Amino acid sequence: MALKGLLAIIHRRAARPEDTVCGTATSNPRLFDTPSLNGALMTSTFSPTPDDLISDAREAAARVLEITDLLGGSQLYGPMIPIVNPAAWEVGHVGWFFEKWTLRNLYAAASMVDGADALYDSSVIPHDTRWNLTLPSWQATRGYLTSVVEKALARVDGRELTPEEVYFLRLSVLHTDMHAEALTYTRQTLGYPEPGFATPFVRPEAPAGFDPHDVFIPGGTFQLGPAPGEEPFVFDNEKWGHEVKVSPFRMSATAVSNEEFLAFVEAGGYRDREVWSEIGWAWREATGAERPIYWRRAAGGTWSLRRYDREVPLVPKAAMIHVNWHEASAYCKWAGRRLPTEPEWELAAAGGLDGATKRRFPWGDEPPTPERANLDFRGRGPVDVRALPDGDSRFGVRQMIGQAWEWTSTDFAPYPGFATDPYKEYSEPWFYNHKVLRGGAWSTRSRLIRNTWRNFYTPDRRDVMCGLRTCAL
Repeated sequence: MALKGLLAIIHRRAARPEDTVCGTATSNPRLFDTPSLNGALMTSTFSPTPDDLISDAREAAARVLEITDLLGGSQLYGPMIPIVNPAAWEVGHVGWFFEKWTLRNLYAAASMVDGADALYDSSVIPHDTRWNLTLPSWQATRGYLTSVVEKALARVDGRELTPEEVYFLRLSVLHTDMHAEALTYTRQTLGYPEPGFATPFVRPEAPAGFDPHDVFIPGGTFQLGPAPGEEPFVFDNEKWGHEVKVSPFRMSATAVSNEEFLAFVEAGGYRDREVWSEIGWAWREATGAERPIYWRRAAGGTWSLRRYDREVPLVPKAAMIHVNWHEASAYCKWAGRRLPTEPEWELAAAGGLDGATKRRFPWGDEPPTPERANLDFRGRGPVDVRALPDGDSRFGVRQMIGQAWEWTSTDFAPYPGFATDPYKEYSEPWFYNHKVLRGGAWSTRSRLIRNTWRNFYTPDRRDVMCGLRTCAL
């Protein structure tokens, strides 16, 4: 998965008997010195309250359990393929990560599961071995996640939190949110039934008279990324905001829709060597791709797509999703367009030219709402690219937050002065061989996403919630 991150403090404290479920409680030294937090221990105007953190933690864990509810039998493991993890392992990993950075790191508690590191530490457990581990039962695994969260929250409920507690609780919540999205696209990848989302279904209508068009974005100097103190939490790959120059450009006000991408497919774009890069064509040849991964063409020429375990009609105006960087780039070449750079994307979303105030979200600093963005599983998938005008950026670009993560042309690389945060494996191992994506998807949590957030995947991934927006040449 893309997205990860962070740090801690060295301190020893005897573990309490109630902190272990299996085996004997042992001491567990804290992991990092406070100075190594690299400027992360700070507050901002948008810092969550302790009550917000507690509520978010419970809700995040409940969402993971909701998405994996009713899985059973062979579905708990599924086939061994490189792009997914077995659910039986992944839910346990979420609990382990929460326990590692809160109970074990902050309070030196022992793990609730014997040998937890050998079962769930993704940085040392090879991917293919995760199907062969002797894991706790499914019921015990789900109970482990719930118990970890509740024990961690019992430590902080009813009092002021230290900056370290806020930091590591927030890290653990956002990591849980990332896996909720990953578990959702895993169900899509494997053709399992759609999860029974508790979030109310919302499918907004498109306003009349709005059609796809380009908007002009003036050039100038611009701060790419957040400055210290602007955000209550940032990952290490976002540190810190720095000045860049952007030339004037024109960007589509809307993301590429299914019908726009369909024109590329029906024009023979997947067989047109001229529109593919060398590495993209090698990928297409190796996979035999002729269309987006979940699309199907009926004998009569109509198009459908597989949505979890069902075939549904292709919705022409919905935002394109499940397309990799190679496919997105080939579409752009065919259409006489290009992908935006990472600075262009952030500028179009946040503004901030020549020292002007940047926006936290395209529409302003107010948090996302159903009228502004398709997030938090509400749309059950992408909606009409013309919908949600309340979420427009100051330049008039629509739906830059939510719907589908948008590929950029930029390689994932460190910002100037990069230093790892405590979760060292989050960013640094993936520099230079991944591409940057921005904006979030319909399955992304609103507490996680903002204009400066960086996501990253390898250019061959089309199982994830990725789409595209284009710029004029």
